[in-house]
Amino acid sequence: MAKELTEKDRQLAADMIARARVAMVEIENWSQAELDRLSQAIAWYAGNEKTFTRLARKGVDESGIGDREGRPAKRFKIQMVLRDVLRTPSTGIVEVDEVKGLVKYAKPAGVIASLIPMTNPAMTPPVTGVSAANARNAVIFSPHPRTARTTWEMTGVMRAACRGAGAPEDLFQCVRHPSIPLTQHLMEECDLTLATGGKPMVKAAYSSGRPAYGVGAGNASIVIDETADIEVAAQNTRISKTSDFGSGCSADGNIIIQQSIYDRMVKALQDEGGYLCNAAETALLEKAMWDEKGNRTFPTIACKPQQIADVAGFSVPEDCKFLMVDNHGAIGPEHKFSKEKLTTVMALYRFDTFDDALDTVRAIYNTGGKGHSCGIYSHNDDNIDALARVAPVSRMMVRQPQSKANAGAWTNGMPMTSSLGCGIWGGNITNENVTMKHMMNYTWVARPIPEDRPSEEELFGEFYGQEVA
Repeated sequence: MAKELTEKDRQLAADMIARARVAMVEIENWSQAELDRLSQAIAWYAGNEKTFTRLARKGVDESGIGDREGRPAKRFKIQMVLRDVLRTPSTGIVEVDEVKGLVKYAKPAGVIASLIPMTNPAMTPPVTGVSAANARNAVIFSPHPRTARTTWEMTGVMRAACRGAGAPEDLFQCVRHPSIPLTQHLMEECDLTLATGGKPMVKAAYSSGRPAYGVGAGNASIVIDETADIEVAAQNTRISKTSDFGSGCSADGNIIIQQSIYDRMVKALQDEGGYLCNAAETALLEKAMWDEKGNRTFPTIACKPQQIADVAGFSVPEDCKFLMVDNHGAIGPEHKFSKEKLTTVMALYRFDTFDDALDTVRAIYNTGGKGHSCGIYSHNDDNIDALARVAPVSRMMVRQPQSKANAGAWTNGMPMTSSLGCGIWGGNITNENVTMKHMMNYTWVARPIPEDRPSEEELFGEFYGQEVA
């Protein structure tokens, strides 16, 4: 029997939302400079190296997944969000189009319910909070039960930042003991939901009756053609696949390599620490990573390749950094390695002509991950253009490590975020990186302009004046 919402939790939610609205009133007339200062305080308190390292590692310890040594490096995401926020007006007049006579005013979205995944319990709250507070919103964080303590503590750090900046601490609150009924109720009562997490969470957010931004599943697929710099492609692939032990939905999952460079590319991946499983090991790996119902098994998610191999029943060298399986021609729901893997395992494919590569990309995304991300290592602009026209994804990285780039990087123009919308392909309302602009209401003010009315001849072109039956 499904657990029902208790009266105690109903009252808890009501109290939290009421306190959030009071906090919003206290900053509703703050200037842009005051809001920017608040965002700076939140980013520093939460993202300074000492604090973030401690809480990032606590999140790994609490959940049992992820790279304890590598995850603290994600603090740069907080810095990038702050950079983008400080360059974006969020109060009063934020846009003027004199030609069209339009002026746009920004206003808060309201109280935001932010669902926090267990993969980033320390990073997601400040990444959201820096933007939300700048837009004069309040946020109630609903953490994953496996990492509730980490998110609770990070929220406490952010509340201290508010006090340090002279803002009300109730701009940020966190559910201490999360449950599905309480989270569902918060989504129904708050003004907006940011659902960063798995498919059930996103589906619940969209079913709440309130506006929601959700994300889709990843299955990042990377095309490597014969014009690629093989060493760079191999290094970046290793970086993307091993970041936080492949916990992110953007980690390279499927590597589609041109036949003429296939052997050299595999050798380069092996030089980067890749281990190519034989047929017997691949079969053991599949059995270990998915259960009888096709669900991913927890002991093999976001962990070292040695742990995965041990669970599967074989061994790999201690210096191995990721596992590879030859999955050429094995694409579809019945072929598990063509799906999202969420760990240090990637599938390899081959192609002859670039049209073959595009067919493989289509088949993979028809299996899973449609709307999310893909990438390419190529210096052939025609191939880059061809993939961009065909791939059913919202973002495509060129010659960059996918999991370090598609949510924003110092070296590309993607807006930094921890929530990647996957568009209609992925069942989401947006295919953009979800940022501060998605956390605001806008009022459009339109003044009269000279008439902008083309003639009917211009509008209808060659069809103007034709007899229509």
